[in-house]
Amino acid sequence: MLKDKFAQRFTELASQAQKLRLMSGISSPGYYENFEGWATSVQSLIRAVFTETSPHYTEYVTAKRQCRNGNKYSVDALKDIFAAAKDAFENDYVFDVEAQVSGELFGDFVTAAKHALDEGHKDVAAVLACAALEDALKRYALANGLTVEGKSMQDIVGALKAKGLVSGAEKGLLDPMPKVRDYAMHARWEKIDPASVRSVIGYVQQFLLEHFSG
Repeated sequence: MLKDKFAQRFTELASQAQKLRLMSGISSPGYYENFEGWATSVQSLIRAVFTETSPHYTEYVTAKRQCRNGNKYSVDALKDIFAAAKDAFENDYVFDVEAQVSGELFGDFVTAAKHALDEGHKDVAAVLACAALEDALKRYALANGLTVEGKSMQDIVGALKAKGLVSGAEKGLLDPMPKVRDYAMHARWEKIDPASVRSVIGYVQQFLLEHFSG
């Protein structure tokens, strides 16, 4: 499911790239008008698919920093990196997205959180479970074209709700979890009880199965 979302997003941004308006310059090769939104969306997508440490992402960020007023050569460099990323994704030159997310997060974070809670270490379990949920929510938001850079977990939850990506009973279960996350990340252990941690673990486990499994 997530891989399909990414494929759709690549197609949408490829279409947008073709529609970028090139303005002719008197003594220059010209510049692209209003390219910033497209460029930022591409950065978010490459980050979600390839991660921040990948060559595609690091090269894109470097090239984006060098963009000056939409100069044709600079923006064309971004378009070339985007095209290469799209080709790598479509031809399975990168590891499977669902395997990365459900395998790493579900296998490591969630299992470790459950084990820590069973051993009586609720604080450790809370940090692991909340980290898994926050990362899953960010990836899901990115896959659906939302911006997560600099956003709190509460903001991301709000954006998912506004777009109708989280609704019904799922929305009610998710509502208290940003607060649990804040308590865990700010070491306010007295505010966290084992039942709350177990709820986060159960929710993130179900969320990954519903939204990240093929």
